Amino acid sequence: MLGKPISQVWRILLGAVGVCLVIGGYTYLSNERLAENEFDRSVPSWSMMKDGVQKAMEPDRRDERWLIVDTKASSYRLFLGLGVSIVGSLFLGVLMGVLAPIDSFLYPIMAMASKMVPTAMIAVFFVLLGIGESAFIGIVVFGILPTLTQSVALSVRGVHTELIYKAYTLGASHFEVIWNVVLRQIFPTFLDAVRLSVGPALVYLIAAEMLFSDEGFGYRIRLEMKKLNMDIVFPYIAIMAILFFVLDFVLNRFNRWANPWNTPAEH
Repeated sequence: MLGKPISQVWRILLGAVGVCLVIGGYTYLSNERLAENEFDRSVPSWSMMKDGVQKAMEPDRRDERWLIVDTKASSYRLFLGLGVSIVGSLFLGVLMGVLAPIDSFLYPIMAMASKMVPTAMIAVFFVLLGIGESAFIGIVVFGILPTLTQSVALSVRGVHTELIYKAYTLGASHFEVIWNVVLRQIFPTFLDAVRLSVGPALVYLIAAEMLFSDEGFGYRIRLEMKKLNMDIVFPYIAIMAILFFVLDFVLNRFNRWANPWNTPAEH
């Protein structure tokens, strides 16, 4: 039957097989390239990438370790940008969903902002905010807040009116209806929307760092890519993927913990 869930054991086994196929395919491709030219670094071997990580962890002339410095810089910008976007979109989206005047005022702004390409706005942000942390955080917020806000507003409008009427019948105030009915109904969907926004947020941040930053994942990838040091570039990409995976996993588990009544079948 379509959509029928499988056991957790099979899920783990099939996932492990997929990962092994990817690792095996990369290993084969790397060996083939190195067999043709042992100095080819476009598809580095695992030992070459290990050396690249060690190089990134060694203190440079300023006694700084690239990997630690870049991870701190990019993580700070990403998490702060996401935090501002999450709080802002939840607040504005709920207001748009429950108050028609605010929706009429904000909808054209959010709709227009969500249609602008964030990577094309990078130069504008750095002209307005300068080459500082606020510009990197701003581009992340600009990239995901308008879309998240509209998603929240749509979810609020989708709350069954019967639940709202029942809450008012029981004597709930406007605030209690929003807090106990509306937010509880939209929160699982909102967290899923946040999970889907992490990827685009990271893309916008890396693009901005590639252009204007002197530290961070994007800066290091651009710098080492010019030197064809793929043994450093690939580990950086892997670290970003791991960071993305961990954040997605945490959000998913938090969603299940905070909203057990909404927990779907394993997915």
